[in-house]
Amino acid sequence: MTANSANISTSVFRLSPLIRMTLLSLYIALTIPLPFLSQVTAAPVPSELLWIGISIGFVALYAVLTERVTVDDQGIQVTYPAWVPSFFRKGWFLPWSEMKELKPRTTGQGGLVYYFISQDGKAYLLPMRIVGFARFVQIVQAKTSIDTTDVRPLAQPWMYLILLVLTLLLVLVDGWAIATALTTKQLT
Repeated sequence: MTANSANISTSVFRLSPLIRMTLLSLYIALTIPLPFLSQVTAAPVPSELLWIGISIGFVALYAVLTERVTVDDQGIQVTYPAWVPSFFRKGWFLPWSEMKELKPRTTGQGGLVYYFISQDGKAYLLPMRIVGFARFVQIVQAKTSIDTTDVRPLAQPWMYLILLVLTLLLVLVDGWAIATALTTKQLT
């Protein structure tokens, strides 16, 4: 049996709930105090405008975090729900037969990401923040004969857990800042 003849059923990989919860919580922790502080400091940007911007940003972030990776006998497909406009986040499909290689690239922060390179030279980012990443790369190796033994996720779960704990501490500080802002506003 050749690598390309390995039969697999359709598998769907979603973004890790830990990553999704951490990033959404961090966004909330970083932005929610802004409208309250805007009112207290009499900033030129009205708090209503900040609430609108924060809401739009939250929906945009949530849309990015709805990425879904589907692997079947034809290839790999990255999709987003129908409510996410294609001009915002466009998915892609790459047939197994079109995959030429997997190339590593260093990120600006020193991390390592991988791109599938197709026969015509196009690059497709390897989804690295999905649940079941190890199984996903095993499927890729079985279907393409591309060596994936050294491929590791960009960030380990413990890193996101630490970030989540720090985010929850930031939420406590936010609560104090908002309470102080509301108290100050009532005194003036």
